[in-house]
Amino acid sequence: MPTVIANGTELYYERSGTSSVPLVFVHGSWGDHHNWDAVVPALARSFDVVTYDRRGHSQSPRPSSQGSLHEDAMDLAALLEGLGVTQAHLVGNSFGAAVCLRLATERPELFRSLVVHEPPLFGLLADDAAMQPLLAEIRRRVATVIARLEAGDTVEGARQFVETIAFGPGAWDTIPERMRQTFIANAPTWLDESRDPESSTLNLEALGRLRAPSLVTHGDESPPFFPAVVAKIAAALPKAKQYTFKGAGHVPHLSHSQTYVEVIRGFLSE
Repeated sequence: MPTVIANGTELYYERSGTSSVPLVFVHGSWGDHHNWDAVVPALARSFDVVTYDRRGHSQSPRPSSQGSLHEDAMDLAALLEGLGVTQAHLVGNSFGAAVCLRLATERPELFRSLVVHEPPLFGLLADDAAMQPLLAEIRRRVATVIARLEAGDTVEGARQFVETIAFGPGAWDTIPERMRQTFIANAPTWLDESRDPESSTLNLEALGRLRAPSLVTHGDESPPFFPAVVAKIAAALPKAKQYTFKGAGHVPHLSHSQTYVEVIRGFLSE
């Protein structure tokens, strides 16, 4: 089983493609490297594609200590260095997008471009009066999931997350069984992430010092606080473009995989 030692834990990874141009994918909370299965084969024809399980997800062990967004970013740095990857194109979704952005502010020399979709950095909206009712609602939903998980009801907590935060009502029964089991298995790591006080914010001033090209995306069917976060991040990045996935929500690489591949290829070809 291919692994890299990163900050005291083992990170499971997979690598495919014959190109020398590295393209590294960072999955969101609850999931694992399989989240990218629908887009990897097409992109591996043009890139050296790396996917991995973030610490505490599936085949990467969950340490007993409190985790942090900083720790995840340093894990990604260790993965890149352990694989001998320099100047990678980084692609992140949801919390994985937050990991990529955090790495960009701390180790900008490690990547050549950045593609991020809907990082849940809701703390960036704390001063936006128009967003407060929506933020109060998302916090209520998150608190409900936390309460379920802390009570030991992992299945119901995972279902609540899928249906009230990530995908929408009724989605739990429609997603593949393997994905449901992955959500359940990785639920404790999401609970750990929720206790990190830095997990929902970012240093926009540091982001503003980046010079690498970036693509910041959202889906037009996502809740309105995601476009608001995306706008904040895009405004901070000096060389950012924005893209909206039509008819998509929080996981366009799963729901609109062909379009997702085309958007990634188009951006990187520039």
